[in-house]
Amino acid sequence: MPLVTTLQALRAVRTDRQAVLTTMSAAREWMRLQPPVVHPLDLIYAPSAMGQLPAYGLGLALAQPDKQIIIFNGDGCMLMNLGVLTSITAAAPPNYVLIVIDNGVYEVTGHQLTVASPNARRGAGVDWPTVARGCGFQSVFSFSELADWQAQLPEVLAARGPTFVCARVQPMPGGEVPKSPAYPPDRIAAFAKAMQRSV
Repeated sequence: MPLVTTLQALRAVRTDRQAVLTTMSAAREWMRLQPPVVHPLDLIYAPSAMGQLPAYGLGLALAQPDKQIIIFNGDGCMLMNLGVLTSITAAAPPNYVLIVIDNGVYEVTGHQLTVASPNARRGAGVDWPTVARGCGFQSVFSFSELADWQAQLPEVLAARGPTFVCARVQPMPGGEVPKSPAYPPDRIAAFAKAMQRSV
């Protein structure tokens, strides 16, 4: 399914009680969505340390139990920090949603195949939902069709977390590294202030 419409579906239903954290190609395309609206609870993690956003989101979910924390993480980023999956399920925040954008490539560095891709493994690729269940996730979803994603999104967001979602999307040609939308210290300060505000 297309990455942009996958993101649009979430943005169309998100509420003021949901923080959306994005990195890599998801961060780039989230900033490009039309109309260009920057929500106070958007955290564009760019430039980013690959693999760290799920742990960052875990801290937020534990510190802010009244807000739902939704993370869009790339499959390449997920490979960089697989161990965080067990940390998430050990802490078991019910307000945590991790969406792995699975396109089989490191899109923003030149479309190199990840080692989880079927094309790199000469056979079946890594089964992310099975990995998630093996790490202790109870709420696990997988989507490769946009209509299914749109129809089941309310169920995904209503599930008791921690929730794991594998969203299989097509790589985007010419996908460059996302650029920070503003001076990072100012963005973090504004995000922290918005997170502390009750809704």
